Amino acid sequence: MSTHLLPDTVALTGRSLRHVTRSVDTIITTVIMPIAMLLLFVYVFGGAIQTRSASYVDYLLPGILLITVATGVSYTAVRLFVDRSSGIFERFQSLPIARPAALWAHVLTSLVANVLALVVVVLVAVLVDFRSPAGIGAWAAVAGMLIVFTLALTWVAVIAGLSASSAEGAGAFSYPLIFLPFISSAFVPTDTMPGPIRVFAEYQPVTPIVDAIRALLAGQPPGTDLWVALAWCLALLLVAYAAAMATYHRRGA
Repeated sequence: MSTHLLPDTVALTGRSLRHVTRSVDTIITTVIMPIAMLLLFVYVFGGAIQTRSASYVDYLLPGILLITVATGVSYTAVRLFVDRSSGIFERFQSLPIARPAALWAHVLTSLVANVLALVVVVLVAVLVDFRSPAGIGAWAAVAGMLIVFTLALTWVAVIAGLSASSAEGAGAFSYPLIFLPFISSAFVPTDTMPGPIRVFAEYQPVTPIVDAIRALLAGQPPGTDLWVALAWCLALLLVAYAAAMATYHRRGA
């Protein structure tokens, strides 16, 4: 059965991508909310926020990219819940299909959809005066980090989709993920925060990820933030993957 994993995953990914393209409201919500937040902070709050960056949109964009991913993966959890509750997984298990293919199809669909959403958000940021002196290597490093971050959050979404008792509950897991960048260096420097909040902001995973992406896009060396960010992303990815597969096999049994 394992020899069928790749072709089965490709076939089921095509099915899942077709579902996404037919869900216009999902596409709009996934892209529009981060863009609206970007425009809100740049044009409404940006003039009152002091940062060490010459342009607030340059400072803001890394956090908006993470929020874009957090918004996108919530729909992965919902789609997975719908498949589970409709009995399609039981149908797949009765066919000569590799069992992990159903999960990997949702994960790859999430990756493709989120990459496209990230590209759209970056293009909108360019229209509102985002500029980056970063070279190809720095952009590749940013892309790699965002891909690992997307995969990590997607496997968290898989756990939610397999465990939730309703579609609303499946999507609600993303609310803390969307809120987390607000208590980090994504929107304001952490040294402007009061004591306990500042400590939390500096040591939670979003801050090093945001700082590393911001430095790379600014053409500056990210220093230790890059390695701390990668460590957080990889640790979350491994733990979430293991938990998701255990939940899937337990549910299947």
